[in-house]
Amino acid sequence: MTQMNRKPVTTLLLVEDNPGDARLLHETLRRQDASHIDLVHVQSMGEAERYLSAHAVDIVLLDLGLPDAQGLQAVLRAHAAAPRVPLVVLTGLEDESLARQALQEGAQDHLIKGEVDGRGLLRALGYAIERKTMEDALFEEKERAQVTLNCIADAVACTDNLGNISFLNVVAESMTGWSLQEAVGRPMAEVLRMWDATDRESVDLASPALLPEKCNLVRRDGKQIPIENSVAPIRNREGHATGAVIVFRDVSAARATALQMTHAAEHDFLTGLPNRTLLNDRIGQAIALASRHNKRVAVLFLDLDGFKHVNDSLGHLIGDKLLQSVANRLVACVRSVDTVSRLGGDEFVVVLSELERSEDVAITARKLLKVVATAHSIDQQTLHTSTSIGVSVYPGDGRDAETLIKNADTAMYQAKERGRQRYQFFAPAMNVRAVQRQLIEEGLPSALERGEFFLNYLPKINLRTGEITGAQALIRWTHPVQGHVPLAQFIPVAEDGGYMFPIGNWVLREACRQAQAWADAGLGQVEMAVNICAAEFRADHFLDSVVAVLQETGFDPRFLELELTERVLMKNAATTELILKKLRDKGVRVVVDDFGTGASSLSFIRQFPVDTLKIDRSFVQQISPEGDPTRMVATVIGMGHSLDLRVIAEGVETREGLVFLQAHQCDEAQGYYFSEPLSAQEFAELLKVGLAETAEARA
Repeated sequence: MTQMNRKPVTTLLLVEDNPGDARLLHETLRRQDASHIDLVHVQSMGEAERYLSAHAVDIVLLDLGLPDAQGLQAVLRAHAAAPRVPLVVLTGLEDESLARQALQEGAQDHLIKGEVDGRGLLRALGYAIERKTMEDALFEEKERAQVTLNCIADAVACTDNLGNISFLNVVAESMTGWSLQEAVGRPMAEVLRMWDATDRESVDLASPALLPEKCNLVRRDGKQIPIENSVAPIRNREGHATGAVIVFRDVSAARATALQMTHAAEHDFLTGLPNRTLLNDRIGQAIALASRHNKRVAVLFLDLDGFKHVNDSLGHLIGDKLLQSVANRLVACVRSVDTVSRLGGDEFVVVLSELERSEDVAITARKLLKVVATAHSIDQQTLHTSTSIGVSVYPGDGRDAETLIKNADTAMYQAKERGRQRYQFFAPAMNVRAVQRQLIEEGLPSALERGEFFLNYLPKINLRTGEITGAQALIRWTHPVQGHVPLAQFIPVAEDGGYMFPIGNWVLREACRQAQAWADAGLGQVEMAVNICAAEFRADHFLDSVVAVLQETGFDPRFLELELTERVLMKNAATTELILKKLRDKGVRVVVDDFGTGASSLSFIRQFPVDTLKIDRSFVQQISPEGDPTRMVATVIGMGHSLDLRVIAEGVETREGLVFLQAHQCDEAQGYYFSEPLSAQEFAELLKVGLAETAEARA
């Protein structure tokens, strides 16, 4: 990560007297790779007050059960010590009412001990800081508005003992629309026309004493101005009333600011959509209505697919405009009785109220998928994004806002795992998968350090000679709790969490080291194929890391094959071509992996300096006397050779498939027909005795 993209350091003050809970929170942050958070831990409110008096922090995480401060006392003392610092409180499961009181006293959020997961903790801290920043900005704006109002002279009007106007100052002239000359001698009720905004009735101004303190002034042109006023009698020396003085001011700005503050407290500052506070209230109202009318409520949790790439490549300003575009489309796609909310980041929630059938949700979900996926025009650029949607339905999937949102969030992650740009209804079994995913998310950051990854090697066979020409390195993970974790489960999590570059770099280093070890043992020089994902290939220091691994291991680059999918190659073709040329200059060979599954063509591939095409297993495994997959395999082999490319078939599992590939002069193949993936030691034995003898021994 470059210096420009590194997150600014956030100082978190944790006030927690339980060392075990403190360690658990620290470990949770560490597992989330939250290196941008500087955690400072104190064990009492007294320590916290002393620390805050001498140091600046960005956020306070406060336990409400401290030895020297309990409950709201802890909240009040924390606010007194750091009134402008956002506060998140920690409570027990049974302290829900205490948590609500803490929020009323100014806490930004609350977390329940024992139920804090890494993603939820980071989300709560981030949202708390975001809300506090917005509140401070609005507070400063309100202060400026108040200073401005205090500098403006009030309007002053005077009457005689008959209730007729005797004086107006300049401000009063401006506010009423009457000049002093026109107003003098006229009844006060004619010049100062008042309208009671509460009762929506005209105010009887036969006497100044009847003037309500707050009302609307009706200007001469008919426009109404909300005002505040005060009335005092004018007395002569004998103390007899000879008239009255009315002082009034325009409070339009103050009322607008108050309305703005109320709106800001319940709405997202970027999109203007309801935030989580108002969302919970809306869901509560929808549930109450549904319960009375025997209807359903659906909660749809939306997360944009690949939004981080937009921010990283085009900048946060473009990213913010894309979020606003998405928000506008979501609002236009639902009914006025429904709610669209932004939780923060690229997460949205849609609440569908008073539904007759759960099936109606699917119709709306499909509409939302379509409108989000339609191209967005942002600053003369055409941007494409998509979304994954998780759905929970009241009452079956939950009877309160928190449960419905949580279950919809869980279903959303299942939609992403199934391929993204789709919707998924919640099912109770998903909670089991959610726990499994959480274990994977928590285990990935330290899996490399603990040595839990290892490699297997799949032999690659020359179809003309039958000799073993190389191996493909395949990563495996043994989790300390779950045991063997399938590749399809942990690779998507690693990609989402940004762990693929260090993991991929380890695979490259270990594969080159092992291939060189076989060569040093006299087993011959083996070609080593290593898969490279998009995150690795697009990293700024990818080329440098490849060169460093080759120098460190001493492995000959002519025997290293880097496998990239069509999708990786097609994204930003100019940059891809430059990187591939530099790899070719180093002697490294490039393989187009899973060829046939993307949208590219051989003519497109031709522009890149690649060496080999690998036909995807889905076509090889369908080889039969007739059929489109068989014809495609034959076509790819022929066209690949016409471009002087080597052709490899993966997933060979039958004798029939082998014979077909040999008949069409495919160069190499790999698959379970020859051998399953082997450990380093097993592969060494295979190199010693040869494939045929090993097959006979297994038979």
